[in-house]
Amino acid sequence: MAGGPATADLPGIRTAWDAAPCPALAVDRTGAVRRANEAARRLLPRAEPGTPLCHAAPGWLAAAHHAITSGTGTRGTATGAPPAPTAAAHGRVADRHIEAHPTPGDDGGIVWWLVDDTERRRAEEALRLEQRRTAFMAETSEALLTSLNLERCSEVTAQLATRHLADAAVVVAPAAGRRLPLTSCGPDGRVTRGFVRADADQVPGLGEALRGFPPVPARWIDPASAPAWLIPPGLDGEVASLVITPLPGHGVPAGALVLLRRAGRGAFTDAEEETARLFAARAGVAISAARLYAEQAGTTATLMRELLPPRLQHTHGVGLAGGYRAARAGERVGGDFYDVYQAPSAGGESLVVLGDVCGKGLEAAVLTGKVRNALQTLAPLSVGHQRILGLLNDALLDSRHTRFVTLVLASVLREAGRVRLRLTSAGHPPPLIVRTDGRVHEADTQGSLIGVLPEVQSTTTVTHLAPGETALLFTDGITEARGGPLGDELFGDERLRDALAQCAGMPAEAVVERVQMLASQWIGEGGHDDMAVVAITAPRHAHLSAVDGRTPGRYTA
Repeated sequence: MAGGPATADLPGIRTAWDAAPCPALAVDRTGAVRRANEAARRLLPRAEPGTPLCHAAPGWLAAAHHAITSGTGTRGTATGAPPAPTAAAHGRVADRHIEAHPTPGDDGGIVWWLVDDTERRRAEEALRLEQRRTAFMAETSEALLTSLNLERCSEVTAQLATRHLADAAVVVAPAAGRRLPLTSCGPDGRVTRGFVRADADQVPGLGEALRGFPPVPARWIDPASAPAWLIPPGLDGEVASLVITPLPGHGVPAGALVLLRRAGRGAFTDAEEETARLFAARAGVAISAARLYAEQAGTTATLMRELLPPRLQHTHGVGLAGGYRAARAGERVGGDFYDVYQAPSAGGESLVVLGDVCGKGLEAAVLTGKVRNALQTLAPLSVGHQRILGLLNDALLDSRHTRFVTLVLASVLREAGRVRLRLTSAGHPPPLIVRTDGRVHEADTQGSLIGVLPEVQSTTTVTHLAPGETALLFTDGITEARGGPLGDELFGDERLRDALAQCAGMPAEAVVERVQMLASQWIGEGGHDDMAVVAITAPRHAHLSAVDGRTPGRYTA
């Protein structure tokens, strides 16, 4: 056999044998060591000639040798022929992993070449871990970054951490007053949300994590110190290892992630804690973005409520209705607006304002809000239309805005069964008056733009509405809406007049609804400017005056 007595004693072969780069061990068919080179003796100090292999080497190598020499480990050898080479055997020697490659000899013995592949296996295991971690991080990004819902991000974080990192996980958000918001996921994958009144600093590492400090190593945390509120259902009394790591956010911490393991799985390794920190970094960014979005959405909703036109209704015996449609799909505010500033009593004038700020979208809406606030301040002062327009013009000229505004003012007063209107236009289309017989005519008012010239020039007209008659205030988004059969024709003044002629005697709500419907049908799917319309109507029907539950009411026209 190779390495047997016939060859191993030759000086050249013996020198090569001892100088082999890997341990080599010659074992006869009875399982006794016949020869071991210097590297093999360092690896297996008991590998002396004549020593049974089962005493000189680990059991896995002795078992592999026996399998080959007994024929159970050969690959179809013929009777009397030497064993054919078989696959390598694997096992550990002390802290090293060895791959043993057999070379059968003619006499039935085997030379085992022992290759230390510990580092290769470590590299392969590190590669597999990195591949799994990369896949986990990719799943994390896909699951978390597709949602800006804060609750959903917290739930997904707890679920992913439970599925890949621990037996259970808890996402602890920054304290809300004296309460800690918790999102927990137990071993069964179910997520629970709630609040607990507790002090985070009483849990080692939790207070620091919520403040954004580096995580405390898991080996420094006693799982027994975890309070009951931190342990999800299904892990009661079974927590053997605990990891607490911060969830970094945009400028401020997004919270903390708590990972819990049952007894029997072993403590978290350094590599697992590192993976937990990488996961927490991505989760923290997603949660922080969701929280920022929620805060901004709340702020936007609050501001939007202030910018949206008010809901109009009958006031002091006068019918009022309004409608608004922004130019851009998905936006709720723009440059057109209307407002009503009611008189404190039925004997006073209410002020109706409809305007158009140059431009569209949010920038126009910002100026719209400022104009409405200014008008809200001026309206109760009972100054005339000219004074209101002059003060507003001065305010716009002194501001940084380069946009101009058009306005139409209508002071409304119910008197003697009719509605008295004072109408003033400032660079705006004059209101249209609809009489009971269907006649439509323009109010005799006109004026200059606001926010352009040092002084505003305008004229005021007074008109009366009999029961069933309407004054329509509108922006040029109605008349300049393009559409029709070819999609490029203006809706125009005449179509608006024709539509209003059919609205004689209608209540204010019906007039507004019809105008908006016809304009929308004309536009179809095409683009358009902001559109706003307000109808002021003298009701036809009698109404019951206010009663206090004891005094009989009276009907008035």
